[in-house]
Amino acid sequence: MVGSTVLFACMVIMIRLASETLHTFEVAFFRNFFGMLATAPLLMRHGVGILKTDQLPRYVFRCVIGVISMFCGFWAIGHLPLAQAVTLSYSSPLFVTIFAVFMLGEHVRARRWLAVAVGFLGVLVIVRPGTDSFTAGTLIAVAAAVLSGIVAIQIKQLSKTEPADRIVIYTTLLWVPMSLVPALFVWEWPSGTTWIWAICAGIFGTGGHMLWTRALKIGEVSALTPISFLQLPIVALLAWVLFDQGIDRWTLAGALIILAANAYIAHREAVLARRAATQAPVEGAKPGF
Repeated sequence: MVGSTVLFACMVIMIRLASETLHTFEVAFFRNFFGMLATAPLLMRHGVGILKTDQLPRYVFRCVIGVISMFCGFWAIGHLPLAQAVTLSYSSPLFVTIFAVFMLGEHVRARRWLAVAVGFLGVLVIVRPGTDSFTAGTLIAVAAAVLSGIVAIQIKQLSKTEPADRIVIYTTLLWVPMSLVPALFVWEWPSGTTWIWAICAGIFGTGGHMLWTRALKIGEVSALTPISFLQLPIVALLAWVLFDQGIDRWTLAGALIILAANAYIAHREAVLARRAATQAPVEGAKPGF
């Protein structure tokens, strides 16, 4: 998950650079197209047999939600201050925790619900309803986080029966046509260094997705997702160096609140996981062993 976070942070910077000359729909398409090319080695290694599945409708549903989330998230990255866009995207673990209860049947205790409530307070601090800073742009960023939470749950469900590489391959294959259609309505060919940003966005995004999928396959979704909050300081530093963007006090305060909530959720999950690991052998052991 940490490796995934670093790659996604690099992808964010590439998206911001590409968005200076390209429409959001085109940025998403090129990220997906070059991401699909980056998955070619996986398809060559496994052969076309990797595509055999009885979960195609679920893949389609997951990818539709994912591409809409991508449009919202990429728009926020291209138009909002980077630190604010990324901070709001990391309210996603809060939504994941909620969705995990209803869609995965995970048991969430009272203290984690309190942490979720505190995290949402952090979101409110950033968007500040009723003030001039509360715009449609901030709502788009929050919508991306909500949809991203649903995507995380879908991947967790798919990973119960599907190998991680198949999930990555199908995702990239389906995302390309889904993102191409809206891109055609605003099409302009990239020029100069924009090609570099678009290509790198696809490579970093696919690499991050590969690691993310594997992390979700082997760990609890509500415990792993908060780790990705490490993306914020990485992006904030790069935004300061490359774009001379700072972090306003409201974004910083909200980020600290969300980080604290996510850190507590991750801590509680780690404690429960260790407790279960130490108790299981004892409860299942035979006399004399």
